[in-house]
Amino acid sequence: MIRSARAHRISARGTLAATTASLLLWTASSGQELDERFDRDVLIVDAEHTCYRFDIYLAITREQQMRGLMYVRDLPETTGMLFIYRSSGPRSMWMRNTYIPLDIAFARDDGTIIKIARHTVPLSEESIASDEPATYVLELNAGVTEALSIEPGARLLWGPTLYGEDAGAIEE
Repeated sequence: MIRSARAHRISARGTLAATTASLLLWTASSGQELDERFDRDVLIVDAEHTCYRFDIYLAITREQQMRGLMYVRDLPETTGMLFIYRSSGPRSMWMRNTYIPLDIAFARDDGTIIKIARHTVPLSEESIASDEPATYVLELNAGVTEALSIEPGARLLWGPTLYGEDAGAIEE
């Protein structure tokens, strides 16, 4: 009886060590993994008096949207992720397994930002919801929207918000 309990404890430690090593390897290569999992594009934020350019990862599929920026430990200041939904609706995000604080901007189908949740708390499971239906959600490093004076009413210019509906057709 003692032997089997000891063997089980050693086996559990081995499994924990393997899982931890796997997770560390996964997080260490998160930038490369983002490049492999997500298409990239350029997005312009048209703020009141200035436009800002961001390199963005596109979260289009359900799987991509579920993964988002989880496990990412470093994101360049001018990089973000744009979640693109087929139609406008209530949107809610959380920070589970997200190690960096973010600013999260919710936008209508015309790209107008309706709400910005600033300095979200890493690893939190608290729901961060749009106040009205949204078609796009833009995640940027925490502090970027404040530093650049990006406020509700600013506009995301990308694909369909810039060139019309057909420019960003989403496949199911």
